Amino acid sequence: MIVPCIDLMGGKVVQLIQGREKALEGAPPLEMLERFAGFAEIQVIDLDAAMGQGSNDAIVEMLAGRARIRAGGGVRSAERARRLVECGAHRVIAGTAAFTAEGVNHAVLREIRDAIGRQRLTVALDSKDGRIVIKGWTEAVNLTAEEVLAQLEPYCAGFLCTYVDKEGMMQGTDLEWFRRLRRATSLEITAAGGITTLEEIGELQRLGIDAALGMAVYTGRLDLAALRALNS
Repeated sequence: MIVPCIDLMGGKVVQLIQGREKALEGAPPLEMLERFAGFAEIQVIDLDAAMGQGSNDAIVEMLAGRARIRAGGGVRSAERARRLVECGAHRVIAGTAAFTAEGVNHAVLREIRDAIGRQRLTVALDSKDGRIVIKGWTEAVNLTAEEVLAQLEPYCAGFLCTYVDKEGMMQGTDLEWFRRLRRATSLEITAAGGITTLEEIGELQRLGIDAALGMAVYTGRLDLAALRALNS
């Protein structure tokens, strides 16, 4: 499956490079939702909430009521996860909440799972320089994604795995990393971070991995019509 992304910051749709530098702004959120019509699911990430710098709750909740979305960014409690599901989110993505300085945050994950059900929870595993990063990719945890997959499986239906080293850079992604992740879990994986070509998407599909697309779509490097055809 191909999953277009809507990333929100300051009420606007944006694309960042490695989570830091804003590269561009997209059309207003509802217009972007209309452009992505025809895709089975859309990923919506509240970057402000992820970084602890405010939130775009009203926009996320509005989009959740209008399309089948995977909502993430700042989901750090069972209450927030439940609210998103009540607003219509098909899946809820939790990243920072899944970890402490010592490792997997089993207590919080258990609470979120019990609040919304395992099938609605996706855990975000964002990797930079080989380590998991949290809090909008500003802090590193001394763990690799491969090390924690088995511990996380009881809580979720799948994983959003972002190769932050190439995020937004239009230089391609690390397919070997995704091959290792695929070998480590049988649960659903969605790949993100630097995916730039139809060939990369094709290889991910052969691995049974979904592709979350941002910069390559917003810049026109990948054509939405071609992606819809590939997705059908």
